[in-house]
Amino acid sequence: MNITERLEQYVKIHTTSDENSDTFPSTARQTDLAKVLVEQLKELGLRDAAIDPNGYVIAHLAANTDKDMPVVGLLAHMDTAPAMSGKDVKPRIVHYEGGDIALNEEKNIVLKAEDFPALEDVVGLDLMVTDGTTLLGADDKAGIAIIMAALQEIIEKDIPHGELAIGFSPDEEIGRGMDHFDVEAFGADFAFTLDGSRLGEVQYECFHAVSAKVDIQGVSVHPGSAKNKMINAIALGMELDRMLPEQMRPQYTEGYEGFFHLDQFHGSVDSAEMAYILRDFDAEKVQAMEEILRAAVEFLNKKYGERITLTLQESYRNMREKIEPHMDTIELCVEVMEKMGIEPVIEPIRGGTDGSRLSWMGLPTPNLFTGGMNFHGPYEYIPIQHMEAARDFLVALLAEMEKRA
Repeated sequence: MNITERLEQYVKIHTTSDENSDTFPSTARQTDLAKVLVEQLKELGLRDAAIDPNGYVIAHLAANTDKDMPVVGLLAHMDTAPAMSGKDVKPRIVHYEGGDIALNEEKNIVLKAEDFPALEDVVGLDLMVTDGTTLLGADDKAGIAIIMAALQEIIEKDIPHGELAIGFSPDEEIGRGMDHFDVEAFGADFAFTLDGSRLGEVQYECFHAVSAKVDIQGVSVHPGSAKNKMINAIALGMELDRMLPEQMRPQYTEGYEGFFHLDQFHGSVDSAEMAYILRDFDAEKVQAMEEILRAAVEFLNKKYGERITLTLQESYRNMREKIEPHMDTIELCVEVMEKMGIEPVIEPIRGGTDGSRLSWMGLPTPNLFTGGMNFHGPYEYIPIQHMEAARDFLVALLAEMEKRA
């Protein structure tokens, strides 16, 4: 099975996670993919491949060298984002010669070169896309396909390597991917997530992340007799949002700039709920953002009476602090890419990965590219040649580690 066939098979399996679920994994359908992966790992010779009690697929490939080497972990996540449907995905391959791509002529869904200038970089390549009614799910089923294809090549060609630990996790997209991961049982000394985007990405920095839940209690009165009585919970929420720094919204930030993002807002006159995410690469700056939000809530509670409850919770931390002692591995990634003619792209993740959680759990885990673009929406695509480059890079990296051991 080649890498394209693997990805086509994986994206057709519905694995969307559910942030409103209280179970783990949040959806049973993620196990459908897990079962397929266990069987394929066993076919490759990883006899201990299994789904653990918490829904993680775990397997190990024994070293084929007698050198004393650290155990390297390779990880990707099985779920797809709830931001758009991941059911009945219809993948197809388009040989891209430039211009727009009609994803769905009947519904006039078009991947426009004007809107997505990165398409200029993939002219002449074969892109996997959908029919525009679902996301593709290359985030992160491309990562899974790359790991599986790399294992296949290492085993078939008997390429020297140290012991490898393989992990495929549920619920990464809803921030719970590592909630029940057993780092000790996994047994890796250092790991990589294959969950990046464009060709050449090597990422060892991510946001420091906090979630904020705002519960608002209004006073509902018939609008005809509401004067001096009604307190509209929706309007109160809008007032709160206006008090936050306008320039610190996602649409105005880039690079190392942090933001307040109003992610959800539901309600009525009587009550409303808001969900924010606070993001920055500096933990102290995120703490300052928390204080801004607390101050705004305190002001409005004095103005309207105690009507707003704010709950803050840390989601994940910047992994840089935990990976910096291992920068020799990052430098090796860059060296191997340059030898292969891949331009390394060292930049922070404006988001998080399972690796950010793992790094703070004692397993340093930077992130590597898959080649996918426009994740979480209908315009998602991935060049097959960039997936193949990720596979080849991974094989070359592991082989180089063995040479230098």
